[in-house]
Amino acid sequence: MLLCLLLLAATFACSNHTKVAPAKREVTVDPNLLTIEHPEMFQMVKVESRELPSEMSANGNIQPDVSKTIHVTSQGSGRVVELRVRLGDYVKRGQVLLVISSPDLAAAQGEYQKASADEALAAKALDRAQTLYSHGAFAQKDLEIAEDAAAKAKSDQKTAESRLRVIGGDPAHPSNMIELRAPVAGTIVEQNVAGFEGIKSLDNTPNLFTIADLSDVWVVCDVYENDLGNVRVGDPAEIRLNAFTGRVFKGKVSDISRVLDPSTRSAKVRIVLANRDGSLRPGMYAIATFRSKRGKPALVVPATAVMRLQDKDWMFRKESVNSFRRVQVQASGQLDGMQQISQGAKPGDEVVANALAFSAAASEQGK
Repeated sequence: MLLCLLLLAATFACSNHTKVAPAKREVTVDPNLLTIEHPEMFQMVKVESRELPSEMSANGNIQPDVSKTIHVTSQGSGRVVELRVRLGDYVKRGQVLLVISSPDLAAAQGEYQKASADEALAAKALDRAQTLYSHGAFAQKDLEIAEDAAAKAKSDQKTAESRLRVIGGDPAHPSNMIELRAPVAGTIVEQNVAGFEGIKSLDNTPNLFTIADLSDVWVVCDVYENDLGNVRVGDPAEIRLNAFTGRVFKGKVSDISRVLDPSTRSAKVRIVLANRDGSLRPGMYAIATFRSKRGKPALVVPATAVMRLQDKDWMFRKESVNSFRRVQVQASGQLDGMQQISQGAKPGDEVVANALAFSAAASEQGK
Protein backbone atom coordinates (compact mmCIF):
# COMPACT_ATOMS: atom_id res chain seq x y z
CA MET A 1 0.00 0.00 0.00
CA LEU A 2 2.78 2.38 0.84
CA LEU A 3 4.56 1.51 -2.39
CA CYS A 4 1.50 2.42 -4.45
CA LEU A 5 1.18 5.81 -2.76
CA LEU A 6 4.82 6.61 -3.48
CA LEU A 7 4.40 5.78 -7.18
CA LEU A 8 1.32 7.98 -7.49
CA ALA A 9 3.13 10.90 -5.90
CA ALA A 10 6.07 10.55 -8.27
CA THR A 11 3.79 10.48 -11.30
CA PHE A 12 1.94 13.61 -10.12
CA ALA A 13 5.22 15.47 -9.61
CA CYS A 14 6.46 14.62 -13.11
CA SER A 15 3.21 15.77 -14.69
CA ASN A 16 3.54 19.20 -13.01
CA HIS A 17 7.02 19.76 -14.44
CA THR A 18 6.28 18.66 -18.07
CA LYS A 19 5.40 21.60 -20.46
CA VAL A 20 3.80 21.23 -23.91
CA ALA A 21 5.66 23.27 -26.60
CA PRO A 22 3.34 25.76 -28.35
CA ALA A 23 2.68 25.25 -32.13
CA LYS A 24 4.71 27.49 -34.39
CA ARG A 25 2.72 29.88 -36.64
CA GLU A 26 3.96 29.82 -40.26
CA VAL A 27 4.59 33.29 -41.66
CA THR A 28 3.65 33.56 -45.39
CA VAL A 29 4.86 36.41 -47.61
CA ASP A 30 2.61 37.58 -50.45
CA PRO A 31 4.97 38.16 -53.42
CA ASN A 32 2.43 40.41 -55.11
CA LEU A 33 2.08 42.80 -52.14
CA LEU A 34 4.80 45.48 -52.25
CA THR A 35 5.64 48.13 -49.68
CA ILE A 36 7.28 51.34 -50.91
CA GLU A 37 9.05 53.78 -48.60
CA HIS A 38 8.31 56.89 -50.67
CA PRO A 39 5.02 56.33 -52.51
CA GLU A 40 4.68 60.05 -53.14
CA MET A 41 7.31 59.68 -55.88
CA PHE A 42 4.83 57.86 -58.09
CA GLN A 43 1.80 59.40 -59.76
CA MET A 44 -1.51 57.61 -59.34
CA VAL A 45 -4.35 57.33 -61.85
CA LYS A 46 -7.81 55.83 -61.66
CA VAL A 47 -9.29 53.15 -63.87
CA GLU A 48 -11.96 54.89 -65.97
CA SER A 49 -14.99 53.64 -67.85
CA ARG A 50 -15.36 55.18 -71.32
CA GLU A 51 -17.35 54.67 -74.49
CA LEU A 52 -14.86 53.29 -77.01
CA PRO A 53 -15.31 52.11 -80.60
CA SER A 54 -15.05 48.35 -80.93
CA GLU A 55 -12.06 46.98 -82.84
CA MET A 56 -11.72 43.89 -85.01
CA SER A 57 -8.99 42.63 -87.33
CA ALA A 58 -9.25 40.57 -90.52
CA ASN A 59 -6.81 39.25 -93.11
CA GLY A 60 -6.98 40.30 -96.74
CA ASN A 61 -5.00 41.26 -99.82
CA ILE A 62 -4.57 44.07 -102.31
CA GLN A 63 -6.62 43.82 -105.51
CA PRO A 64 -7.10 46.13 -108.50
CA ASP A 65 -10.26 48.21 -108.72
CA VAL A 66 -12.52 46.12 -110.95
CA SER A 67 -14.22 49.22 -112.33
CA LYS A 68 -10.82 50.42 -113.59
CA THR A 69 -9.64 47.09 -115.01
CA ILE A 70 -9.71 46.30 -118.76
CA HIS A 71 -9.25 42.87 -120.39
CA VAL A 72 -7.42 43.17 -123.73
CA THR A 73 -8.22 40.65 -126.47
CA SER A 74 -7.57 40.34 -130.20
CA GLN A 75 -10.50 40.29 -132.63
CA GLY A 76 -8.42 38.36 -135.16
CA SER A 77 -6.53 35.08 -134.90
CA GLY A 78 -2.95 34.60 -136.01
CA ARG A 79 0.57 34.32 -134.60
CA VAL A 80 2.50 36.75 -132.42
CA VAL A 81 5.53 38.10 -134.25
CA GLU A 82 6.51 40.84 -131.78
CA LEU A 83 5.81 41.20 -128.05
CA ARG A 84 6.56 44.72 -126.82
CA VAL A 85 5.37 44.67 -123.17
CA ARG A 86 5.62 42.36 -120.18
CA LEU A 87 3.70 41.69 -116.97
CA GLY A 88 4.06 44.63 -114.58
CA ASP A 89 4.85 47.21 -117.26
CA TYR A 90 3.09 50.57 -117.21
CA VAL A 91 1.54 51.39 -120.60
CA LYS A 92 -0.01 54.52 -122.07
CA ARG A 93 -3.27 54.65 -123.93
CA GLY A 94 -2.72 53.72 -127.59
CA GLN A 95 0.66 52.09 -126.96
CA VAL A 96 1.33 48.96 -129.06
CA LEU A 97 1.30 45.85 -126.88
CA LEU A 98 2.06 43.20 -129.50
CA VAL A 99 2.01 42.60 -133.27
CA ILE A 100 0.11 39.65 -134.77
CA SER A 101 0.42 38.19 -138.26
CA SER A 102 -3.24 37.51 -138.96
CA PRO A 103 -4.86 35.72 -141.90
CA ASP A 104 -8.18 37.08 -140.62
CA LEU A 105 -6.91 40.61 -141.18
CA ALA A 106 -5.65 39.68 -144.65
CA ALA A 107 -9.08 38.25 -145.52
CA ALA A 108 -10.84 41.33 -144.16
CA GLN A 109 -8.50 43.56 -146.13
CA GLY A 110 -9.32 41.61 -149.32
CA GLU A 111 -13.07 41.87 -148.67
CA TYR A 112 -12.76 45.59 -148.16
CA GLN A 113 -10.81 46.08 -151.38
CA LYS A 114 -13.36 43.99 -153.33
CA ALA A 115 -16.25 45.94 -151.78
CA SER A 116 -14.50 49.21 -152.64
CA ALA A 117 -14.07 48.11 -156.25
CA ASP A 118 -17.72 47.08 -156.49
CA GLU A 119 -18.80 50.40 -154.97
CA ALA A 120 -16.70 52.35 -157.46
CA LEU A 121 -18.12 50.35 -160.38
CA ALA A 122 -21.70 50.80 -159.15
CA ALA A 123 -21.12 54.54 -158.70
CA LYS A 124 -19.91 54.85 -162.34
CA ALA A 125 -22.87 52.83 -163.59
CA LEU A 126 -25.21 55.15 -161.70
CA ASP A 127 -23.56 58.26 -163.17
CA ARG A 128 -23.93 56.83 -166.64
CA ALA A 129 -27.57 55.88 -166.05
CA GLN A 130 -28.37 59.35 -164.74
CA THR A 131 -26.76 60.94 -167.80
CA LEU A 132 -28.71 58.75 -170.23
CA TYR A 133 -31.92 59.28 -168.26
CA SER A 134 -31.50 63.05 -168.43
CA HIS A 135 -31.35 62.75 -172.25
CA GLY A 136 -34.36 60.48 -172.42
CA ALA A 137 -32.29 57.50 -173.46
CA PHE A 138 -32.78 55.48 -170.27
CA ALA A 139 -35.91 54.17 -168.65
CA GLN A 140 -36.78 55.26 -165.10
CA LYS A 141 -37.04 51.62 -164.05
CA ASP A 142 -33.46 50.98 -165.14
CA LEU A 143 -32.31 54.14 -163.34
CA GLU A 144 -33.89 52.90 -160.11
CA ILE A 145 -32.11 49.55 -160.50
CA ALA A 146 -28.80 51.38 -160.91
CA GLU A 147 -29.48 53.51 -157.83
CA ASP A 148 -30.31 50.41 -155.77
CA ALA A 149 -27.13 48.64 -156.94
CA ALA A 150 -25.02 51.69 -156.00
CA ALA A 151 -26.62 51.91 -152.54
CA LYS A 152 -26.03 48.21 -151.87
CA ALA A 153 -22.41 48.48 -153.00
CA LYS A 154 -21.88 51.48 -150.71
CA SER A 155 -23.40 49.60 -147.76
CA ASP A 156 -21.20 46.56 -148.44
CA GLN A 157 -18.12 48.78 -148.54
CA LYS A 158 -18.97 50.35 -145.15
CA THR A 159 -19.60 46.93 -143.61
CA ALA A 160 -16.28 45.61 -144.90
CA GLU A 161 -14.49 48.74 -143.64
CA SER A 162 -16.07 48.42 -140.20
CA ARG A 163 -15.02 44.74 -139.92
CA LEU A 164 -11.51 45.64 -141.04
CA ARG A 165 -11.19 48.32 -138.39
CA VAL A 166 -12.59 46.05 -135.65
CA ILE A 167 -9.94 43.43 -136.38
CA GLY A 168 -7.29 46.13 -136.21
CA GLY A 169 -6.61 47.09 -139.81
CA ASP A 170 -6.40 50.48 -141.51
CA PRO A 171 -8.14 50.84 -144.89
CA ALA A 172 -5.56 53.42 -145.95
CA HIS A 173 -2.60 51.12 -145.13
CA PRO A 174 -3.25 47.54 -146.28
CA SER A 175 -1.44 44.97 -144.14
CA ASN A 176 -1.88 41.55 -142.54
CA MET A 177 -0.25 42.71 -139.26
CA ILE A 178 -2.49 43.55 -136.31
CA GLU A 179 -1.01 46.10 -133.92
CA LEU A 180 -2.85 45.44 -130.66
CA ARG A 181 -2.94 48.71 -128.70
CA ALA A 182 -3.72 49.55 -125.08
CA PRO A 183 -7.29 50.91 -124.78
CA VAL A 184 -6.45 52.70 -121.49
CA ALA A 185 -3.39 53.74 -119.52
CA GLY A 186 -2.41 51.54 -116.59
CA THR A 187 -0.32 48.63 -115.35
CA ILE A 188 -0.35 45.17 -116.91
CA VAL A 189 -1.49 42.93 -114.05
CA GLU A 190 -2.10 39.80 -116.13
CA GLN A 191 -0.40 38.35 -119.21
CA ASN A 192 -1.57 35.21 -121.03
CA VAL A 193 0.55 35.36 -124.18
CA ALA A 194 4.19 34.86 -125.09
CA GLY A 195 6.27 35.58 -128.18
CA PHE A 196 5.53 33.61 -131.38
CA GLU A 197 2.48 32.06 -129.76
CA GLY A 198 -0.65 31.32 -131.76
CA ILE A 199 -3.69 33.49 -131.11
CA LYS A 200 -7.03 31.73 -131.54
CA SER A 201 -10.47 33.13 -132.07
CA LEU A 202 -12.38 34.89 -129.29
CA ASP A 203 -14.47 31.80 -128.60
CA ASN A 204 -11.66 29.66 -127.20
CA THR A 205 -8.87 31.95 -126.03
CA PRO A 206 -8.44 33.91 -122.76
CA ASN A 207 -7.73 37.62 -122.66
CA LEU A 208 -4.17 38.38 -123.74
CA PHE A 209 -3.56 41.11 -121.17
CA THR A 210 -5.33 42.74 -118.25
CA ILE A 211 -4.61 46.43 -117.71
CA ALA A 212 -5.54 48.06 -114.42
CA ASP A 213 -5.47 51.64 -113.25
CA LEU A 214 -3.76 51.31 -109.84
CA SER A 215 -4.21 54.92 -108.73
CA ASP A 216 -6.81 53.44 -106.36
CA VAL A 217 -6.76 49.85 -105.12
CA TRP A 218 -9.02 47.59 -103.10
CA VAL A 219 -8.24 45.79 -99.87
CA VAL A 220 -10.53 42.77 -99.81
CA CYS A 221 -10.84 41.02 -96.43
CA ASP A 222 -12.66 37.92 -95.23
CA VAL A 223 -14.84 38.69 -92.20
CA TYR A 224 -16.51 35.75 -90.48
CA GLU A 225 -20.27 35.85 -90.04
CA ASN A 226 -19.93 36.08 -86.23
CA ASP A 227 -18.11 39.41 -86.65
CA LEU A 228 -20.19 40.94 -89.43
CA GLY A 229 -22.34 42.82 -86.93
CA ASN A 230 -19.26 44.82 -85.88
CA VAL A 231 -18.55 46.13 -89.40
CA ARG A 232 -20.61 48.71 -91.26
CA VAL A 233 -20.18 50.60 -94.53
CA GLY A 234 -18.39 53.86 -93.80
CA ASP A 235 -16.49 52.58 -90.74
CA PRO A 236 -12.83 53.69 -90.66
CA ALA A 237 -10.18 51.02 -91.17
CA GLU A 238 -6.41 50.87 -90.71
CA ILE A 239 -4.38 48.73 -93.10
CA ARG A 240 -0.96 47.27 -92.28
CA LEU A 241 1.19 45.51 -94.86
CA ASN A 242 4.13 43.16 -94.42
CA ALA A 243 5.97 45.14 -97.10
CA PHE A 244 5.85 48.40 -95.10
CA THR A 245 6.54 47.70 -91.45
CA GLY A 246 5.33 50.48 -89.17
CA ARG A 247 3.35 52.23 -91.90
CA VAL A 248 -0.41 52.52 -91.49
CA PHE A 249 -2.77 53.16 -94.42
CA LYS A 250 -6.18 54.59 -93.60
CA GLY A 251 -9.40 54.02 -95.50
CA LYS A 252 -13.11 53.35 -95.09
CA VAL A 253 -15.31 50.33 -95.64
CA SER A 254 -16.94 50.84 -99.04
CA ASP A 255 -18.82 47.56 -99.48
CA ILE A 256 -19.80 44.40 -97.59
CA SER A 257 -20.74 41.35 -99.67
CA ARG A 258 -24.35 40.21 -99.39
CA VAL A 259 -23.28 36.60 -99.95
CA LEU A 260 -21.29 34.34 -97.59
CA ASP A 261 -18.60 31.96 -98.78
CA PRO A 262 -20.11 28.56 -97.82
CA SER A 263 -16.70 26.97 -97.23
CA THR A 264 -15.35 29.61 -94.82
CA ARG A 265 -18.62 31.19 -93.58
CA SER A 266 -17.19 34.63 -94.29
CA ALA A 267 -18.13 37.67 -96.36
CA LYS A 268 -15.90 39.88 -98.48
CA VAL A 269 -15.38 43.36 -97.04
CA ARG A 270 -13.89 45.97 -99.37
CA ILE A 271 -11.82 49.02 -98.47
CA VAL A 272 -10.68 51.57 -101.06
CA LEU A 273 -7.18 53.02 -100.66
CA ALA A 274 -5.53 55.82 -102.63
CA ASN A 275 -2.32 54.65 -104.32
CA ARG A 276 -0.88 57.76 -105.91
CA ASP A 277 2.76 56.64 -105.54
CA GLY A 278 2.04 53.11 -106.78
CA SER A 279 3.54 51.47 -103.69
CA LEU A 280 0.49 49.24 -103.16
CA ARG A 281 0.74 46.26 -105.49
CA PRO A 282 -1.94 43.64 -106.25
CA GLY A 283 -1.42 40.45 -104.27
CA MET A 284 0.15 42.06 -101.20
CA TYR A 285 -0.94 40.52 -97.89
CA ALA A 286 -2.80 42.94 -95.63
CA ILE A 287 -4.23 43.06 -92.12
CA ALA A 288 -7.21 45.38 -91.69
CA THR A 289 -8.31 46.75 -88.33
CA PHE A 290 -11.90 47.97 -88.28
CA ARG A 291 -13.18 50.52 -85.77
CA SER A 292 -16.93 50.66 -85.37
CA LYS A 293 -18.53 54.10 -85.06
CA ARG A 294 -20.81 52.71 -82.37
CA GLY A 295 -19.17 52.92 -78.94
CA LYS A 296 -19.29 50.39 -76.12
CA PRO A 297 -18.31 50.79 -72.45
CA ALA A 298 -14.73 49.80 -71.66
CA LEU A 299 -12.22 50.25 -68.83
CA VAL A 300 -9.13 52.25 -69.75
CA VAL A 301 -5.89 53.43 -68.12
CA PRO A 302 -2.87 55.20 -69.56
CA ALA A 303 -0.80 52.74 -71.56
CA THR A 304 2.17 53.31 -69.22
CA ALA A 305 0.15 51.92 -66.28
CA VAL A 306 0.33 48.41 -67.79
CA MET A 307 3.55 46.40 -67.67
CA ARG A 308 4.24 43.34 -69.83
CA LEU A 309 6.11 40.62 -67.91
CA GLN A 310 6.49 36.94 -68.74
CA ASP A 311 3.79 37.15 -71.43
CA LYS A 312 1.31 38.60 -68.95
CA ASP A 313 -0.01 42.09 -68.29
CA TRP A 314 0.30 43.62 -64.81
CA MET A 315 -0.74 46.77 -62.97
CA PHE A 316 0.10 48.04 -59.45
CA ARG A 317 -3.04 48.81 -57.47
CA LYS A 318 -2.88 50.93 -54.33
CA GLU A 319 -3.92 49.04 -51.19
CA SER A 320 -2.94 51.54 -48.47
CA VAL A 321 -0.65 54.56 -48.02
CA ASN A 322 2.53 52.71 -48.96
CA SER A 323 1.26 49.24 -49.93
CA PHE A 324 0.60 48.24 -53.52
CA ARG A 325 -0.61 44.98 -54.99
CA ARG A 326 0.60 43.68 -58.31
CA VAL A 327 -2.49 42.45 -60.14
CA GLN A 328 -2.70 40.55 -63.40
CA VAL A 329 -4.98 42.09 -66.00
CA GLN A 330 -5.99 41.34 -69.54
CA ALA A 331 -5.17 44.22 -71.84
CA SER A 332 -6.65 44.57 -75.31
CA GLY A 333 -6.26 47.36 -77.86
CA GLN A 334 -4.78 50.82 -77.46
CA LEU A 335 -6.36 54.07 -78.61
CA ASP A 336 -4.85 57.55 -78.28
CA GLY A 337 -2.38 56.48 -75.59
CA MET A 338 -5.01 54.70 -73.50
CA GLN A 339 -4.90 50.95 -72.83
CA GLN A 340 -8.16 49.03 -72.72
CA ILE A 341 -8.52 46.56 -69.83
CA SER A 342 -11.00 43.71 -70.21
CA GLN A 343 -10.26 41.76 -67.02
CA GLY A 344 -8.57 42.26 -63.65
CA ALA A 345 -9.73 45.80 -62.81
CA LYS A 346 -12.84 47.77 -61.93
CA PRO A 347 -13.78 51.44 -62.27
CA GLY A 348 -12.22 53.66 -59.63
CA ASP A 349 -9.21 51.46 -58.84
CA GLU A 350 -6.13 53.57 -58.10
CA VAL A 351 -3.09 52.28 -59.97
CA VAL A 352 0.45 53.49 -60.52
CA ALA A 353 0.71 55.61 -63.68
CA ASN A 354 4.18 54.32 -64.61
CA ALA A 355 4.24 50.60 -63.87
CA LEU A 356 7.70 49.97 -65.29
CA ALA A 357 9.38 52.66 -63.18
CA PHE A 358 7.51 51.47 -60.08
CA SER A 359 8.61 47.88 -60.65
CA ALA A 360 12.24 48.97 -61.00
CA ALA A 361 12.08 51.02 -57.79
CA ALA A 362 10.51 48.11 -55.86
CA SER A 363 13.27 45.78 -57.06
CA GLU A 364 15.98 48.20 -55.94
CA GLN A 365 14.37 48.59 -52.52
CA GLY A 366 14.22 44.85 -52.05
CA LYS A 367 17.98 44.39 -52.54
